[in-house]
Amino acid sequence: MITITLPDSSIKKYEAGITPMDVAKDISEGLARNVLSASFNGKIVESVTPLREDGNLVLYTWNDDAGKKAFWHSTAHILAQALEELYPGVKLWVGPAIEKGFYYDVDLGEQTLSEKDFKTIEDKMLEIARGKHEFKMHSVSKADALSYYNGKNEYKVDLINNLEDGTITFCDHDTFTDLCRGGHIPNTGFVKAVKVLSVAGAYYQGDENNKQLTRVYGISFPKQKDLTEYLELLEEAKKRDHRKLGKELELFTFSQRVGQGLPLWLPKGTALRERLEAFLKAAQKKAGYEMVVSPHIAQKELYVTSGHFAKYGEDSFRVIKTPNEGEEFMLKPMNCPHHCEMYNSRPWSYKELPKRFAEFGTVYRYEQSGELHGLTRVRGFTQDDAHIFCTPDQLDAEFKNVIDLVLYVFGSLGFENFSTQVSVRDPEKPEKYIGSLENWEKAERAIINAAEEKGLNYCIEEGEAAFYGPKLDFMVKDALGRSWQLGTIQVDYNLPERFGLTYKGSDNELHRPVMIHRAPFGSMERFIAILLEHTGGNFPLWLIPEQVSILSLSEKYEKYAEKVLNLLQNNEIRALVDDRNETIGKKIREAEMQKIPYMLIVGEQEAKDGTVSVRKHSEGDLGVMTVPEFSKMLLDEVKSEIKEFKV
Repeated sequence: MITITLPDSSIKKYEAGITPMDVAKDISEGLARNVLSASFNGKIVESVTPLREDGNLVLYTWNDDAGKKAFWHSTAHILAQALEELYPGVKLWVGPAIEKGFYYDVDLGEQTLSEKDFKTIEDKMLEIARGKHEFKMHSVSKADALSYYNGKNEYKVDLINNLEDGTITFCDHDTFTDLCRGGHIPNTGFVKAVKVLSVAGAYYQGDENNKQLTRVYGISFPKQKDLTEYLELLEEAKKRDHRKLGKELELFTFSQRVGQGLPLWLPKGTALRERLEAFLKAAQKKAGYEMVVSPHIAQKELYVTSGHFAKYGEDSFRVIKTPNEGEEFMLKPMNCPHHCEMYNSRPWSYKELPKRFAEFGTVYRYEQSGELHGLTRVRGFTQDDAHIFCTPDQLDAEFKNVIDLVLYVFGSLGFENFSTQVSVRDPEKPEKYIGSLENWEKAERAIINAAEEKGLNYCIEEGEAAFYGPKLDFMVKDALGRSWQLGTIQVDYNLPERFGLTYKGSDNELHRPVMIHRAPFGSMERFIAILLEHTGGNFPLWLIPEQVSILSLSEKYEKYAEKVLNLLQNNEIRALVDDRNETIGKKIREAEMQKIPYMLIVGEQEAKDGTVSVRKHSEGDLGVMTVPEFSKMLLDEVKSEIKEFKV
């Protein structure tokens, strides 16, 4: 007999060899019908895997992320089978589940695949799914695995050559076999709805020097209704695409002459950025931060000292050589080494700590052209970076103060649905990290304690830490339910050691400070892209570049329109006059498209009475007001949107 512990801490005893599905049936037939996958003692297993020892069992359904992952991974196998049947000679590489759906990278040879083929592929996938074929895992020796693929698929051979004998498994369903680590739904029949979403190029192993394969993206659901709702969300996402809105609202642009991944901020976008910066600077000033500025380049040796060159040298732009022998510079990929050198510029006493340096610092990292995407993946971006140098005794309070700042930023910008992730090191891969185990354990413990004391809803993710320290990442859900990693806070004992940072303690001895890295926005570019899509371009009134458009009915009322403009500007309300020789209907339509929150229409009666006819974006007419009445209404709305940051 073995003892099985369930998530609710209930304990059940079964004969050895029982499967997760058997346990589900023992609990209830309804649960068994919905179980997609399981984990046993923290390891993903099949629903039919025999359990032969005591352990903790978790059963996953469609309501769990792990259940969806198994569902989408299994559908990737169905996609691969469909492609093999429709495209003879196709060579498969990998087909993982992703956050929403799955993809499979394939080599089609001389064959092509385009959007016109999607329906044929979907029909074939559903035909396979209806067969209710079981997914069956089995172990294969390395020699047999190589023999199976030799001469047929060099991509799988390459994968197998990097695996250890005794760890290789295949998955079979119907007539299809694939190299696979596992994690499947019970059978193909659970898949009721599929959609091929897109095709793209993807370099083999992510290396642009290798052959470009075809990546087929798809998604699947256990009900057709779920797919219909998802496709509706996709349509809404297209309308909210930040690249589309950025162009329509004249916020930013890109130029091939300037270079890929290097955004150009237009006047309205620059005004938006400056307001975001001013908002955070005001809060930071109250929290005791001091603004600093560092150069856009530095000697390569700086990043060798910090460890960034060894870890990220390949992702940086190439070294810049000067005419001087041995002198090498790099475009700045990180701000933290610069701030370490600022701290090192003079001695410090424990009485002067914590020291908080903040900078809106632009950094540069090389991204492959195929991975660039609007503002979310660029080659030059500005981080709202800050680094706190504190004593170990101050770490807990400082970390919690940063959490408060991040929550203030989210609340002021309408990001109310979020969770947090404590990203720690992978204990199986110590070579990925720098610093002592003791320091890592102290840093991880500090983050977990702070998250618990602040009552954050957090999970722990192994292997997601930065190379120099663990971090607390904030995962925000936008208006479309998509999850984004935004703010991050990191605890670092290692860079202070590498740069020899010290302070004199109360014992008159030199001690090592602890360093906190933090960025509530992350990067200005990515944050604005997410905010654009979250709001659909309808920014909060306090943030939007143009709050009011004054629309004159004809040129006879332009002087009055200018008078209204001056009155609004005296109240620090951002307004403009649209005095073009166009119909009032066209002016209103264009102001609506520009998502300007308020339109003030002025004509003969308004000029005579000293009033304005007020119209609100997407809501319509609000009636006639005096300019002071309208100003008070707008300013009250601004005040209600943004609260003062309290330390």
